[in-house]
Parts: sequence; structure tokens; C-alpha cells
Amino acid sequence: MGPRAQVGHRSVLYPFVFVGEAASVGDDSVLYAGVCVQHGCQVGSRVILQPGVVVGGDGFGYAPEGKGYRKVPQVGKVTIEDDAEIGANTAVDRGSVGHTRIGKGVKIDNLVQVGHNVEIGDDTAIVAQVAIAGSTKIGRQVQVGGQAAFVGHLKIGDRVRIAARTGVSSDLEEGVTVGGSPHQPHAQWL
Repeated sequence: MGPRAQVGHRSVLYPFVFVGEAASVGDDSVLYAGVCVQHGCQVGSRVILQPGVVVGGDGFGYAPEGKGYRKVPQVGKVTIEDDAEIGANTAVDRGSVGHTRIGKGVKIDNLVQVGHNVEIGDDTAIVAQVAIAGSTKIGRQVQVGGQAAFVGHLKIGDRVRIAARTGVSSDLEEGVTVGGSPHQPHAQWL
């Protein structure tokens, strides 16, 4: 554990878990083997992080410079709220400036990429191998099928349903169901 790191009452940290400087884990949480919670990130109470989850790795921030790229410092944080569960080998990138936020009761499956500054609303469920590009805002009670992908800077309304392997390329209004790539109304896609 890093300096000033805090772990709440009755929380369980399995072997090879790292909780970085000034990071925190709430009460009754379980961090399975190999979980990494980077500096300054916050994990709430009753959260389950499956093996290999990385919370607060740098977002994919680079600026073109000559023939190469210059790394842009990623100085934001990650907040995972109470009762969330995140599946094995999922990465939740820290915000480039602000926060990446995983809401209360969110369920994320294995092998999901959550980009920098993404916000996921309460009680949303995301199935395996989903990729969410930076600064996308996902509403409450959204359901996302496996291998769906989001371009960056989108706004997804509450209670949206997204079929597996959908390519979401623009904002979605509350309550719609979409499928296909690029996305379209589910009935039309069928």
C-alpha cells in the first residue's frame, strides 16, 4: 500500500493487490488477486474487483510531435461508487483532467476498456469486451451487449439498450434500443 492509502472495515485484499498513494477503498469491498488501484483513486463500499482489474491507469493521451507523439499528463482520478462490480482484466482509465466515474450498482464484465473521463450511470450493466472511448457519458440503467464499441464524447440516455457488437457512433436518446454497426433502431437492424 502506498502512503496515505486507506482501506475500510472488513474489506478483503487478496495477494498482489496494490492500493496506491492517497487511494481509498471503502468498507466490505473485495479486491481479488492482482488488482491495482492507482494513486488518488477511490473505490466505494461493497465493491468487488475481480482479478487483474486496473483502476486509474493513464488514459490514452498523446499529442502529435514531429514524427512521433508526446505523452499528455493524465492528472484526473477514478471514482467507483458503492455496490459496483468490475470483471477480470478490465481497465478503468483515470481522467485526463477531471474524473472517470463508475456509478452505484454498476456491473461490468471481463475485458472491458473504460476510457478517460467516462461516466457510467447507476445500475448500468456492461457485458464483456466492450470498448468505451474517452469522455463518453452513459446514463442510468443502460444495458450494453458484448463487444459493443463507443466513439468518444457521446451522451447515452437512461435505460438505453445496446445489442452485442453494436458500433455506437452518435448520441442516443433515453429509452431507445439499437443494434448494428453503425447503430440503428433495433427492429430495423433485425
